[in-house]
Amino acid sequence: MSAVDTHLVGVFEDVVRRNPGEREFHQAVREVLESLAPVVEKHPEYTEASIIERMCEPERQIIFRVPWVDDEGNVRVNRGFRVEFNSALGPYKGGLRFHPSVYLGIVKFLGFEQIFKNSLTGLPIGGGKGGSDFDPQGRSDGEIMRFCQSFMAELHRHIGEYTDVPAGDIGVGLREVGFLFGQYKRLTNKYESGVLTGKGLNWGGSLVRTEATGYGTVFFAAEMLKAKGDDFEGKRVVVSGSGNVATYAAEKVHQLGGTVIACSDSAGYIVDEKGIDVDEVKDIKEVRRGRIKEYLEKHPHASYVAGGSIWDVSCDIALPCATQNEIEEDHAIHLVKNGCVLVAEGANMPCTPEAIHVVQDAGILYAPGKAANAGGVATSALEMQQNASRDSWSFEYTEDRLQQIVRDIHKRCVTTADQYGRPGNYVVGANISGFTRVAEAMLAFGVI
Repeated sequence: MSAVDTHLVGVFEDVVRRNPGEREFHQAVREVLESLAPVVEKHPEYTEASIIERMCEPERQIIFRVPWVDDEGNVRVNRGFRVEFNSALGPYKGGLRFHPSVYLGIVKFLGFEQIFKNSLTGLPIGGGKGGSDFDPQGRSDGEIMRFCQSFMAELHRHIGEYTDVPAGDIGVGLREVGFLFGQYKRLTNKYESGVLTGKGLNWGGSLVRTEATGYGTVFFAAEMLKAKGDDFEGKRVVVSGSGNVATYAAEKVHQLGGTVIACSDSAGYIVDEKGIDVDEVKDIKEVRRGRIKEYLEKHPHASYVAGGSIWDVSCDIALPCATQNEIEEDHAIHLVKNGCVLVAEGANMPCTPEAIHVVQDAGILYAPGKAANAGGVATSALEMQQNASRDSWSFEYTEDRLQQIVRDIHKRCVTTADQYGRPGNYVVGANISGFTRVAEAMLAFGVI
């Protein structure tokens, strides 16, 4: 083992020791460190300045109590988090996740990923993430409003358009962002549009922001196919999930000539060989807030599988857009056997390390989330630009900006992978490209 490899192993062991039980965070750190040996060997100054050690330690971790009152008058207590991970490139930027699975390790994994994702966009934004173990599922609008107001009562002292700019994530959509923004405005007496992104269009939001993560994932996959002389035309596509990312990924796939034949929620998945009716899925999930099995009420020719794995469905392209570690090793083996040619991550870290090895060893094109789903945060940064200039851009102009940013990310990944002797490896390209931009800024600032 070389001195560089020994150093990186030591860094990882120290991360595990200092952050016990946070397995998702450990996984995210390991995935990045496994790519960095050649860049650290080429740049010994990174080791001398302990850049990697500093990058693995959040600049600030905020944990707070969130008390609120339910519709029956009972006082409930949840836990809130904001991890401000790295501000070398700009204000912390990253979403808020409201889900019962949220704990510090989840927030740190997401925040760590956000550092490199945001760096890859080429825009001046740092990395952060936050959320709560509050479950909005089944809660009334009044309960969600009261929770969001309590959450923002603490969070507001830590955020600002030049400090930390949260957005939405799982469980935090337009409704939640509205309640959060309203409480921020009330507490600060400022109409500070740039403090949150994912806002409504008539109070500072940006066109394309809702569609951006899903669209961006498909744009990135299209660039990968284009590099191989191929495209989406006629491809069978499976998209996991049925939230914003999955829904708008499916919409863009159809626009580019592919056919999405399956999507899912936490209870099961539907298969429609005629092509998923995206408008119906939007109605079920965004308007009725129902379950995906309701799709069969208007499309009885489709089939529904309760539980199970959507990755058993044969496809040419897989777009995991639900949650972390949803594609495990056996799922990846099924994808390979069924002839899948491309996997692009719409969610954050949806493939386990074992699944990634199976996919890459089989020669399947694979795009990690920090590259493939960066379209969401990129458009959030475009929303910040519009807020700062008191401007509002057209859908077409904003989508063109998004597509160009995604093309640039793809180019950076390909160029960097080639430069470091790993042609075609998007993991290496994304990790090293994202890392070096942050590392150079940290060097310039000295030890802070």
